[in-house]
Amino acid sequence: MAIIEIKNLIKKFGKFTALDGINLEINEGEVFGYIGPNGAGKTTTIRVLLGILQATKGDAKIFGLDVWKDAVEIHKRIAYVPGDVNLWPNLTGGEVIDLFVSLRGKHDKERREKLLKMFDLDPSKKCRTYSKGNRQKVALVSAFASDADLYILDEPTSGLDPLMEQVFQECILEQKNNGKAIFLSSHILSEVERLCDRVGIIREGKLVETGTLDQLRHLTRVMITVATENPIEDLNGLNGVHDIEERHGGLNFQVDSHEIGNVISHIAKFGVKKLESTPPTLEDLFMRHYNTDGGE
Repeated sequence: MAIIEIKNLIKKFGKFTALDGINLEINEGEVFGYIGPNGAGKTTTIRVLLGILQATKGDAKIFGLDVWKDAVEIHKRIAYVPGDVNLWPNLTGGEVIDLFVSLRGKHDKERREKLLKMFDLDPSKKCRTYSKGNRQKVALVSAFASDADLYILDEPTSGLDPLMEQVFQECILEQKNNGKAIFLSSHILSEVERLCDRVGIIREGKLVETGTLDQLRHLTRVMITVATENPIEDLNGLNGVHDIEERHGGLNFQVDSHEIGNVISHIAKFGVKKLESTPPTLEDLFMRHYNTDGGE
């Protein structure tokens, strides 16, 4: 079942087009990673979904409801964490968490205490005394203590140390296992790669790639390191082989994923002593889009 449906979404600020024809669908029990650098359109997409900004053209629905007209109803079932959290300075962290959780109706005190312990957060301190990382923890505990059907997270681990990032990832996987949908905007590629079922790459307001990690990886190249008893002949002439370099008595080169079988069969004729293959990462794919056409 589709939780989020976006069709031909366009958002303009005067003459500037922030979102240019975005099409997207996110299903129940799915973690969707939305990646791109600052200024690509990630936060604008999220603000449209939250009903903060009205789309110039196109449709966006959550739970089958219009994100602009039915924002109040939608917000009863979602939890949102921004990348830069501002809190009421004179309230304690615990008071803020209780306020946010109470907006969802249900208050599971046991879960709240468990999350406070997991995120190592002292709820008795005033929010004005919190560091950026601790303010982020307040927002995350509030979100994960809520009984939401959809989590919209915009750079949620900004300011967290690596240990807390790990706790965050555990919470995401727990919600996924509970059948919740998660829309995760991030530029931390390792985080997206570890958590997400599908990924969308946004560039200058356009969605340039969407798919599962396996589907996207076929578009990238595998790095091969090989040493053979006899020199490899005619490697240059094989389809899908790129950037051959001699290194440490062997060869390094890249291969298009769909040509690996042919290349390995060819190399085997020359007596393989050592062979290493490094699968493409999400970062390889990401950089491919941002290193072409004068991109970032």
